[in-house]
Amino acid sequence: MLENIRIVLVETSHTGNMGSTARAMKTMGLSRLFLVNPLVKPDSQAISLAAGASDVISHATIVETLDQALEGCSLVIGTSARSRTLQWPMLEPRECGVLSAEEARHAPVAIVFGRERVGLTNDELQKCHYHVAIPANPEYSSLNLAMAVQLLSYEIRVAWLDNLKAEEPAYEESPYPLVDDLERFYQHLEQTLLQTGFIRHSHQGQVMHKLRRLFTRARPESQELNILRGILSSIATNRHPQGK
Repeated sequence: MLENIRIVLVETSHTGNMGSTARAMKTMGLSRLFLVNPLVKPDSQAISLAAGASDVISHATIVETLDQALEGCSLVIGTSARSRTLQWPMLEPRECGVLSAEEARHAPVAIVFGRERVGLTNDELQKCHYHVAIPANPEYSSLNLAMAVQLLSYEIRVAWLDNLKAEEPAYEESPYPLVDDLERFYQHLEQTLLQTGFIRHSHQGQVMHKLRRLFTRARPESQELNILRGILSSIATNRHPQGK
């Protein structure tokens, strides 16, 4: 299961943070590190601070975009402080660990960490199913990147160990669609709403943001998403009947 956990760092600016993150991951049994458009590539400092976890650094997957790092995942959790402007389903670190451990039984899970100074953008946060906030001391909530990775990696490991102790439950193939399928649905939805005139090109972003939030909150299963795609296709067919 732990092989299905991806730790994703977005535009990391210090190689030392990469090494410290690798060390934090390996102590908890995690090994899948993704670097999204790092401002500097891993170097000798990263290897030095990895302190025995250089294999995690050397096998890190470097990609240009966050979408590439999330490809194939069925659950994406972004790290963020609680925001009043962007309302999104929130998790506590322990809830993040439990949910990640359960989901990773049958599909990859991504835990996304933002830039050292400014974190994740709103657009990046909207690609996540949930946000997780670490309830640090409000008078001194200074957590560096590796500390945050260590805390969430620990919660994932604890949940995984609890699963090992419990009787293995019988479960089916992942009932939830992959991130790729969701993005295709949103594109299909936006195209259909534009064609029907429900939204206009000049205001499509605001409506689509609210619809994304709606479906993220509802989190449709794969079969439900297929039904929605079928409804959208039927709308297009009825608007343009064959031979007319």
